Amino acid sequence: MTGQDSVAVRGSGEPVELPAAPRYGSRSVGEVMTSAAAALGVPGFENALSLPAAQRFVVVLVDGLGSRLLSQVRGYAPTLRSAQSLGELDAAFPSTTSVSLSCLGTGRTPGRHGMLGYDVLDPDTDRVVNMLGNWPASLDPLAWQPGATVLERTAQHVDTVTVSSPRFESSALTRAVLRGGRFVGAQGVHARTARALEQLKEGRRGLVYFYWDDLDKTGHKQGWRSDAWLHALEELDSALKRLVTRLPANTRVVLTADHGMVDVALEGRIDVSAVPELMRGVRNTAGEPRAVQLHLEPGVSPEDVVGRWREHFGDAVWLATRDELVGSGHFGPDPEPAMLARAGDVWVLGREDIALYDVARQGTRPLAMVGQHGSLTEQERAVPALLW
Repeated sequence: MTGQDSVAVRGSGEPVELPAAPRYGSRSVGEVMTSAAAALGVPGFENALSLPAAQRFVVVLVDGLGSRLLSQVRGYAPTLRSAQSLGELDAAFPSTTSVSLSCLGTGRTPGRHGMLGYDVLDPDTDRVVNMLGNWPASLDPLAWQPGATVLERTAQHVDTVTVSSPRFESSALTRAVLRGGRFVGAQGVHARTARALEQLKEGRRGLVYFYWDDLDKTGHKQGWRSDAWLHALEELDSALKRLVTRLPANTRVVLTADHGMVDVALEGRIDVSAVPELMRGVRNTAGEPRAVQLHLEPGVSPEDVVGRWREHFGDAVWLATRDELVGSGHFGPDPEPAMLARAGDVWVLGREDIALYDVARQGTRPLAMVGQHGSLTEQERAVPALLW
């Protein structure tokens, strides 16, 4: 949808309280890989999730498998249903792949690793960069995120392997936050599962990171309530059964996700660039459709922008300035100023099932996406932690 009339004011325009920050350090996706490393006996890590000791761990990250989604379709996933639940975890903020994978891969919070969304402003060049692809050649992933990764640290002590699609081996995101150890690429669900099993050798301590992106791709294209999404879930469950029933002794599998998802109907997909009053004073937009970041022109008051967006959208969104998000802990404790410089001055977060686009910057193609995430609803932020 485009134009001023695409969404009416939904409420009084009064502020709506922002949900609490993710439980960084105790119950977030950032504690999964570090806890597995600690359970393997790798020094320097804390087992915040109290995982049992083992000789080998497989950490499975299923892109887009929110725990609230899974609870509604458990009948389609007997292997997932049979696992021991470690309770819900929180996705990172914003609840999107690049941010949560960076927390998983580095063990640090968003304010410390600086991967702050799908699209992120590079303040050195005033250029918006897609964190999942098409990084400019001048932007070095190791300079963008220079801290050692969990895989790098773990590889110094145990056999460390990533199993994923071959196209991710040299991606900028991998080099920034998931570098370290060996990379084993395989196409297709069963091939990847077979390759993961091949890495688990008796008598050898090891950590296997197993990334699964098929579910998320289907959800974005057709929605998580679609038959296609259920079919992708059944394929995932079948592959997991092959994995967990063929594990060598003293091997554990822990599964989590990077975010959940909400389906947004066509009438809820809104072009904010077609509303001049909203874009007044906005220099750049970044983020994602349910977690839009507004970078303002010098001298423009963030509070004034918040007021105008609140008047337009009412309680259909949560609105917060960067300083408010820092104060509430959404980027984690003690964020680094250099990393915060990448964050928008104002954040617009979907509370109802809407998605906001800057079509002038992004074009119309993203408007076709059904499944969305990035915001702070339980549907998007709650992810599972399962153990076999």
